[in-house]
Formats: sequence, structure tokens, C-alpha cells
Amino acid sequence: MSEMRKVQRTPGGTFFVTVPKSWAEQHGLERGTIVFITETRDGKLLIDPKYGVEPSPQTITLRPGAYLSREIVGKYLLGFDIIRVDAKKRIGFETRDIVKKAVSRLIGLEIVEEDYSGIILQCLLDPSGFPPEKILRRGYAIAAGMHRDVVNALVDGDVHLAKSVIARDEEVNRLYFLLVRILRTITQNPSLSGKLGIRPIECLDYRLVASLVEAIGDECVRVALKTVELKGTKMAEDLKKLFVEFHTACFGAHESALKAFFTGDIGIAEGVRDMRGNLEKQSASIEKVARDQSLDVVPQILAVASILRQIYEHSVDIADLVMPKKV
Repeated sequence: MSEMRKVQRTPGGTFFVTVPKSWAEQHGLERGTIVFITETRDGKLLIDPKYGVEPSPQTITLRPGAYLSREIVGKYLLGFDIIRVDAKKRIGFETRDIVKKAVSRLIGLEIVEEDYSGIILQCLLDPSGFPPEKILRRGYAIAAGMHRDVVNALVDGDVHLAKSVIARDEEVNRLYFLLVRILRTITQNPSLSGKLGIRPIECLDYRLVASLVEAIGDECVRVALKTVELKGTKMAEDLKKLFVEFHTACFGAHESALKAFFTGDIGIAEGVRDMRGNLEKQSASIEKVARDQSLDVVPQILAVASILRQIYEHSVDIADLVMPKKV
């Protein structure tokens, strides 16, 4: 519904605007009904006709099938509070295991009821208690730690540390899913905007940055897998030095990009893009030295250099989303 209404004023100086009759009847409003009016951060007024009424939980029923895990994740991201898995007959062990693994990937989702033919999942978290910025910062902190550790594992041939990096990626994914759920909830319920400190229009940028942070975590896993393939092989000192320098530059790029995103500092964002020339030179030096190494390790070394370069590209994409904060 979209209508234009003229602002009116009483003799006493009070401003008022009438609401559409069809809208009022649809929500059961009558003379004397109390509604809740909220001002958003960008100056809009929201009228809530259900003031004081707890919203009904969103419920959906799923049937066991080949894509049950994906369906559970999808409904979680869409903001459903209760997800019922209902089979016509007995639910098998494999299906129950699929449900439990899906639940383990999603923060706040729990199995609250289970019998021979059905499983009920419920999301127990309160969206107002999860500011998007806090979730994004936490996810980035884990991804940044993965980046730092995976390069140390690579140059020192530490397979155990590499496997530790792979294990941490699941928590980055969990936080990403949580953030997407919260952002979608905000767009559907703009009244949450003020409580969580984010305007609905900013939700898309947060979603994009979150996906790039999650991608940085995935790139770290790829480096870790290459490290495992090398089976503890340590790098030559000259190559090790080049990789540490390259890693430091790539790490600084995404660190600056996130700082620019949170502060709205265009100067820092532009600095990330300006790093490209230096990184290209470092990448070329690594390739030159790598080709003098044993043929058993050259493919992995070149692949890792390419992956780290991709992390830098993700950092540039984050920096491109930086917008100056309004005064």
C-alpha cells in the first residue's frame, strides 16, 4: 500500500495525518485504539497497529527429502521461528542425523520436541539482543585469526595448526548464517533498526561484507588443505620470508577494509586499493623463487600465493562498500 496524505493542523497547533480506512479495518483499529509510533534513524515514522501484542511465531512444516538440510538452513535464514519436520511414517536414523547436523550449524536453533514421526525445531534467540556489527566483528576476528595461523602453519610445515584452521571455519559459517537471519528480520521489522543500531538500507551492505568475510575464511581453509598436502614440508628461508611479507600485506588489507567499513573512512578504503601495485610485485617475486623449488611442492606454493591474492581481492570488495558516515 502506498498513498499520499496531507498533513493537517488543529487550531491548538497539533499536527495530524489520517490513516487509510482499509488499513485500519484490516488491523481491527477502532476509535480509541492505541498504536505505537517509532521514529527511525533516517527520520521516518513507523505505525505499529499491534502495540503490546506479542507477534505470532512464524511456523513452517518440512517433509524429509534429499535436500532437507538445505531447506532447514533456508527457513532459518528466512526468519522462521518453528520448523517442523513431519514424516508420514517413522523418521529414520539417517534423517534424524541430517536434522541434528543442520541444527549444529545454526546458532539459536534447538530440537525442542521429537517423536517417531516428527521433529520440532525452534529458534530461541531474541533478535534484539544481536547487533549486526557485533556479529560481524566476531566473525571477522575468527577469520583474521585463521589467516594469521594458516600462514604460520604453511611456512613452518605445521599440519596440526593447519587442521585447527579448518575446524574453525564452521564457527565463521555459523555466525554468517546468524547475521543473515538478523538482517532479514530487520528488513521485515524496521522497528528493530533503532534497537540494533543499523538502518534497513544498510542491511544489504552488511550482508555483502559478511559474505566476503566468510569467503576469506574459506580461502584460509584452502591454504590449510594445501599445507596438509605438503605433509610437514618446511619452506626454504628465502621463500618463507617472501610469504611472510606477502601475508602481512594481505592481512593488513582486510584489516584496513573492515576498519574503513565500520568507521566510514574513505581514505583508509582507498589505501586498500592503492596496495595493489606492491602486492603484484610481491606475488611475482614468490612465483620466481617458487619455480626454483622441488617440483613436489611448486604446485602447492603457487596455489597458496594465488589464494592469498584472492583474499586481497575480497578486501578490495569490502573497501568498495565503504560509505562516509552521516554527521
